[in-house]
Order: sequence, then C-alpha cells, then structure tokens
Amino acid sequence: QVQLVESGGGLVQAGGSLRLSCIASGRTFTFSNYDMGWFRQAPGKERECVARIDGSGRSASHADSVKGRFTITRDNAKNTVYLQMNSLKPEDSAVYFCAKGRPGVVASRAIRDYDYWGQGTQVTVSS
Repeated sequence: QVQLVESGGGLVQAGGSLRLSCIASGRTFTFSNYDMGWFRQAPGKERECVARIDGSGRSASHADSVKGRFTITRDNAKNTVYLQMNSLKPEDSAVYFCAKGRPGVVASRAIRDYDYWGQGTQVTVSS
C-alpha cells in the first residue's frame, strides 16, 4: 500500500507562482523505483497529465499547455515529488493530483498507467 499526500495549493493571482509537493510513503515501497506524475482536473473536464518524471529524476516531460511554465522534480531522499508552477493563468485552475506509476511503466502520461493517487490539492488562479 502506498500513500500520497499533496500540499501547496491555494489562491494566486495570474502571473504568480506556486510549488506543489507530494510526499509518498509505504512499508515496502521504494520511491525511486517508480515514475511519478502530476495530473489536474478542472470542473467539467477530463483529468489530464501535466508532467511526469522517471524514478531517477533525470527524465521528465510536460504537457504542451504548461511547457516552459511548470517544472516537475523529485527528491528521492525525501520521497517527494514537486511541481513548480510559474506564470500561472486562470485556465490552470484545477484540482491537482500526484500519482505513482505502475511497476514497469516508463514515460507514460496515461491515467491507466498510474495506480496510486493522492487526495488532490486545489489551485485557483484569479484574473
């Protein structure tokens, strides 16, 4: 069993920044063995992956809509994955979730390839 707890969401003005954190825990869980992803879901819209990162932290990819503004990183010593969000826009408003990749999954942004999810943290960007 794996637990994921996000933090760092909130209300920010357009053009501002936030950093989301997600701490992972589990008795037999080796954090560095798994891809991690950040997803978001706005009201009435499907959940989408905004970024994912491999277990080592050396390979990451970002959705086109956030490229150049958001950066995913991880600290394996702290079992934590981060999402730095800069130049925020009102359309970035959503509930943001972190998720753990399934065993053997590499470089996927598909929801089906992630097996554990956090409870989500709300990000609201005002215009």
